[in-house]
Amino acid sequence: MNKYESVIIINPNLEDAKIKELTEKFTKLVDKHGKVENVEDMGKKKLAYPVQKQTEAFYVVFHFEAEPAFIAELERVYRITDEVLKFIVVRKED
Repeated sequence: MNKYESVIIINPNLEDAKIKELTEKFTKLVDKHGKVENVEDMGKKKLAYPVQKQTEAFYVVFHFEAEPAFIAELERVYRITDEVLKFIVVRKED
């Protein structure tokens, strides 16, 4: 299993409960296929440039271990989740 870091940028118009629900959804998905080490809720931050007409967004960072084949599935789920404006998954060096 490899170590990964994933940053997701969530629509700022959501309520805190919905953001927590999304975070738990992604945490459970990763736990099913690997192991979540840490979830960092960085709160609302100003974006460097507008994304989908938004100038602010909520940032959430996941640190986890998973098999390389799972990353494609995780990215697919990010893409079909309307509340996720942008995301990135990066493999961390050991």
